[in-house]
Amino acid sequence: MTKIAFIGAGSTVFMKNLIGDALLRPALADAHIALMDIDRARLDESALVARKLVASLGTGATVSATTDRRAALEGADFVILAFQIGGYKPCTVTDFDIPKAYGLRQTIADTLGIGGIMRGLRTVPHIWAVAEDMRQLCPNALLMNYVNPMAINTWALTARYPDIAQVGLCHSVQGTAYELARDLGLDVGDLRYRAAGINHMAFYLSLEARDGNGWRDLYPALREGYQAGRIPLESHWNPRCPNLVRYEVMQHFGHFVTESSEHFAEYVPWFIKSHRPDLVEQFRIPLDEYPKRCEEQIAAWGAQAEALKIAPRIEHQASNEYAATIMDSIVTGTPSVIYGNVANDGFIPQLPHGAAVEVPTLVDANGLQPTVVSDLPPHLVALMRTNLNVQELTVQALLHQNREHIYHAAYLDPHTSAELDLRLIRALVDDLLAAHGDWMPDWCRVQRAA
Repeated sequence: MTKIAFIGAGSTVFMKNLIGDALLRPALADAHIALMDIDRARLDESALVARKLVASLGTGATVSATTDRRAALEGADFVILAFQIGGYKPCTVTDFDIPKAYGLRQTIADTLGIGGIMRGLRTVPHIWAVAEDMRQLCPNALLMNYVNPMAINTWALTARYPDIAQVGLCHSVQGTAYELARDLGLDVGDLRYRAAGINHMAFYLSLEARDGNGWRDLYPALREGYQAGRIPLESHWNPRCPNLVRYEVMQHFGHFVTESSEHFAEYVPWFIKSHRPDLVEQFRIPLDEYPKRCEEQIAAWGAQAEALKIAPRIEHQASNEYAATIMDSIVTGTPSVIYGNVANDGFIPQLPHGAAVEVPTLVDANGLQPTVVSDLPPHLVALMRTNLNVQELTVQALLHQNREHIYHAAYLDPHTSAELDLRLIRALVDDLLAAHGDWMPDWCRVQRAA
C-alpha cells in the first residue's frame, strides 16, 4: 500500500485538490493518506472531507489524522508539504505593514524582497525538521514541497539534506500557458512549450501552437497583440491582477516569464517606485494584493470547507497540480514530464551549482530526472542572478546562523535597494526581526526596547 503523508493538511481545500487528484489515479486509489496539522480543529475538518471524498469516489483508500508529524511520516512513500509558518496573521500582515512604514510597497511578498527573506527565515528550519524526521522514518520517500519561498526553501533543503529526494512544485508554468492560450484564442491543449529558469522567474524559450501538420511560433502574435492593445485580456480569475507587467517585460527581454505580473513587479526595480505612481497606475500593479487575497481566500475556503463537510457527496475534477502525476509515474513507471524545482547539478550550467532551478523534468519508476537546459540567453541569466543573490545570501544566513547575511540579502534585493538606502534597509530588517519574535530562529532574533 502506498502511503502519502500530507504535512499541513489543515488547508482543507488545497488538501482536497491534491488528494482528489491522487485518488483519480488507479495506482493510488487504495493509498493510505496520513494527514497532519498542528491545528486539531482544522485537521479534523480535513479528515472528514478526505474520508467523504474517498467514499464518493468509491476507492479503497484509508485516511488517518494526527498532530504528530513523526507518526504521519513513518513509512511514507511520498511527503507533501503545504504549510505557512506564522500564517496570514500575524506574520504576513507584519511583512507588509512594517515595510510600508518605510515607504517600501509590495504586492505578494512571499518569494523575494524583504517579505520573501523573512518568510524564508521563518520557514526553512521547519522544512529541515521534516527532512530530519524523514531520514529516520522514511529515508526513501520523495518530498514534494508546495511551500514558499520555493527557491529559498529548495536551495536550503538540498544544501543541508542532499540525501532527501525532493522537488519543489508550482503551477506557474502550466497556469501561464493557459493564460497565453486564452489571450490568443487558442486551446491550451494545442500549445507546446519549453521553459526554464528559477521559480517565478523562468521564461518560455519556445512557445508554439499546432498549425496544420506543423507548429507555429506564437511570439510574433503576442508582441503584435500587445502593441495593438488587444492583449492581455482582462484576468479570468482576479480583476485586480492584469498581465501588463509581463507583456512589457517581454517587449524588452524578448521572452515571456512564467510567473504572474503582480509577483514579477516586485522582483525587479522598474515598476514599483514611490516617486513614480504613474507606473503603478499605467501597469495596474495591485499593491498590498496578498493581504487582500488572504482575506478573500480565508472567507471563500472557509465557506467551501463548510459546504464540503455537509455535502452528501464530494465530486472532484483533476487539477493542474503536478503531485498526483509524479506519484503515479513513480508507482507505475509510466513516464511524464513536469516542471520541477531542483538543486542545480549542471541542469542550467550558467547558474550557480546548488541553486534551485526550475527545468523540464522526466518522471518514471527511476524517480525525477531533470533536463539540462544550456541555451538560456545571457540577458535572462543576468536577470535571474539578481534574484539568486538574495536567495543565496538568505540560505547562507540560515546555514551558518549569520545575521549579517540577512542584511546583505536585503541590501541586494532589486526592489528594496531601488527604494531605500543601506541604513534604512538595516533598520527595516531589525524592525521585522523584532516584530516576528518567536516565529524566527533564536540566532536571528532582535530585541527592541519597550
